[in-house]
Amino acid sequence: MAALLTVFRKELADHFTSWRFIILFAIVLAVGVFAIYFDAQYIRQSVTESRFVFLQLYTTSGQALPLFIFFIAFFMPIVGITLGFDAINSERNRGTLSRLLSQPIFRDAVINGKFLAGAVTIAIMLTSIILLVAGLGLRMIGVPPSSEEAIRLFSFLIMSIIYGTFWLSLSILFSILFYRVATSALASIALWMLFIAMFVFPFFTQTGRLGLTVMLISPITLFWQIVTITLIPTARLLGQVIQTPSPLALGQSMLLVWPHLVSIIALTVVCFAISYIKFMREEIRST
Repeated sequence: MAALLTVFRKELADHFTSWRFIILFAIVLAVGVFAIYFDAQYIRQSVTESRFVFLQLYTTSGQALPLFIFFIAFFMPIVGITLGFDAINSERNRGTLSRLLSQPIFRDAVINGKFLAGAVTIAIMLTSIILLVAGLGLRMIGVPPSSEEAIRLFSFLIMSIIYGTFWLSLSILFSILFYRVATSALASIALWMLFIAMFVFPFFTQTGRLGLTVMLISPITLFWQIVTITLIPTARLLGQVIQTPSPLALGQSMLLVWPHLVSIIALTVVCFAISYIKFMREEIRST
């Protein structure tokens, strides 16, 4: 346990002090805030038409920028990939991994500590962005969230963290499978672009077993449906997300998104399990 905490603290400090993370965090923060604030007048007029006023801050699209959840769905994978694509192979190439393991630190503490530090970093980033948007929303519309809106927003935060950790586990997997850092980064980005293509151009995923299978393995599609139903109470899931006049109760919305959330959790567990087994069994030579 002590070794795990040592690796965790060291990796967490590296994340928050690296220019790569600071720049990426600034970009995601600026884009997320401007998605809410850039067209404040449009959002202020739109949110007054619904019972769920506060949630519409995250789901209303202005004239210049798309939805806030669009940026979370499409840019959070970049954050997860950035935190994990060189987690193992960069240390292996520098020769620091063998020196690290020569200390009283077990292999499982290394990979668990790196994953945990990345997951906590993602959680801190998402929490700060969502709370900042909430603060701006209170200033813009002057309407505090109801208890149901607060629960839905908290559920959105937890689901977004799980979504980010999937991409973290995937990038760590590639960092173990590929010796070169550039190769692991390109593999992660290529898979991200493939899932984006499936979401943006769903011409081969509309009907039939192939479409259902692709939907079940595409984290972007799963996450988009999850957050849409969570943050838009009037949304239903009938093959695709549609909206109806009457809102769903919180429990009904959670029942709709639960299978999709389990799918993302399962994908995350599978990626990390493969990473764990491969890392524990591979030969690490001193250089």
